[in-house]
Amino acid sequence: MSSVLFLNGQVFDGVRHLGQGAVLVDGDRVVAVGDPDEVRAEAGASGRAEEVDLGGGLLTPGFLDAHMHPLVGGLERNRCEMTDLSTAEEYLDAIRTHHADQPSEGWFRGGGWAVTAFGPGGPTAELLDQVVPDRPAFLPSSDHHDAWVNTRALQLAGITADTPDPADGWFERDARGNPTGTVREGAMAMVGDHLGTTQDEYDDAMRTAQQYLWSWGITGWHDALVGGYSGLDDPTQSYLNLLASGELRSRVRVSLWWDRHRGTEQLHDLCAERERLRAAGLDADSVKIMVDGIAETFTAAVTEPYLDLTGCRCGDRGLAFLETGPLQEAVTALDAEGFAAHFHAIGDRAVHDALDAVEAARRANGITGNRHQAAHLQLVRPEDRDRFRALGVTANLEGAWAHTETPAVEVLRRHLDEERLSWHYPFADIVAAGTPTAGGSDWPVNPPGPIAAVHVLVNRWAYGKQDAQKDALVPDQGLTLQQAMATYTSGTARVNGWNDVGTIQVGSRADLAVLDRDPFRGPVEEIGAAEVTTTYLAGKRVHGS
Repeated sequence: MSSVLFLNGQVFDGVRHLGQGAVLVDGDRVVAVGDPDEVRAEAGASGRAEEVDLGGGLLTPGFLDAHMHPLVGGLERNRCEMTDLSTAEEYLDAIRTHHADQPSEGWFRGGGWAVTAFGPGGPTAELLDQVVPDRPAFLPSSDHHDAWVNTRALQLAGITADTPDPADGWFERDARGNPTGTVREGAMAMVGDHLGTTQDEYDDAMRTAQQYLWSWGITGWHDALVGGYSGLDDPTQSYLNLLASGELRSRVRVSLWWDRHRGTEQLHDLCAERERLRAAGLDADSVKIMVDGIAETFTAAVTEPYLDLTGCRCGDRGLAFLETGPLQEAVTALDAEGFAAHFHAIGDRAVHDALDAVEAARRANGITGNRHQAAHLQLVRPEDRDRFRALGVTANLEGAWAHTETPAVEVLRRHLDEERLSWHYPFADIVAAGTPTAGGSDWPVNPPGPIAAVHVLVNRWAYGKQDAQKDALVPDQGLTLQQAMATYTSGTARVNGWNDVGTIQVGSRADLAVLDRDPFRGPVEEIGAAEVTTTYLAGKRVHGS
């Protein structure tokens, strides 16, 4: 086995900053951590080791993402990716270029447009027809709760003025009821069911995603949706294929999908699928439950109505995909079968209902070892912030969202009173109560970079954004750097039940990332300047040089 000795840098061990130190790896395991002279002596005693000069940078456990969708991210990277663009004109130029470079008779795919780039009705098929007139086009938004489609796609899917909206979504329509080209929430599947993506495309997208995530120092992740959702870009078979070929080298856990149109009768199917995937080497002990929608379309479920533009309460309280009774029944049944619930909960009503559901499960089943978690947490009532710890629910923090320039925050600023605006991402209060945390990106909704997310968790403004520091989002809810770094390493490892990653200690797997500088040694305003230079997986370099 080969040995690697990391020297001349600082070490964060996944829980605390150790300062100047050295780390020795033998094979795929960490075998020594501590004083540089002592670790060097141990390396010399055990034989020749490759020396890696950290150059004053930081050695950290490989970052772990607690909530993402890598297949979709890989598909977008392999297609027409628009996440770095911001205007309708830029989106159309990118689509036009991609369409010209890769002509085909099949579906035109891509995604990443921001809902704030268009009016309340969203982008139109007529606009998309100008650049993709000859083939069906399906382009999810950056939040993946909406899709932009062209006329050919609507025709192929048979969507007309007479097509009723599903219970959990809708088609934007003109005055005559004709669909205009923006498809919301559950209605996406009515078009998406007609997509013809091949398994080879899916497998290649997963390879692309894994390599891309390594470039960000990410060595493991929780895929927050496999199966279900009408089969839209289901990554299950790609995981199995890459496991069988030995290409899936990152640590992965997945959440099966809770079909909100069914009840607890689906539990038998979920248990059978969990066993099938476990036999193939894929951990599927978690189930994703969508409690509500998103802020950008006012489908995030809130207790008090949103304000209209005059400041009056308009009566709209968002969209609860599962009402209280069915939600509590579902979580109690899942908990009894050994599943961890992975909640999508954005509005304060959704967060409250998710916590109530876990409380109901605890009453019925007692304290189990299931590590339930609630993700996103855009609005959380003050009285709910200490319930996470009391109920043993991990707070899954999407750090990159907790600043004022995200579409979700921008949209709500005129539709919430001052008190509810202060409920945005109250992470410091949640952590102060003793709540365990995990860190996610929701990639491709956000870029996957953990350091950018850590910067926001601490500062409450995004690094590199002009004047962002002057407009921090509820600044007293910032975490310490140590808390934020632990969230994206040991915290995510804990909630996923991964005992040998997420830390740098003797016996842990040598999944490591090297930063070009140590953010602990500089001002917190410069955390986001740090960059990943090298990534190691089980002691082998998979990114950098």
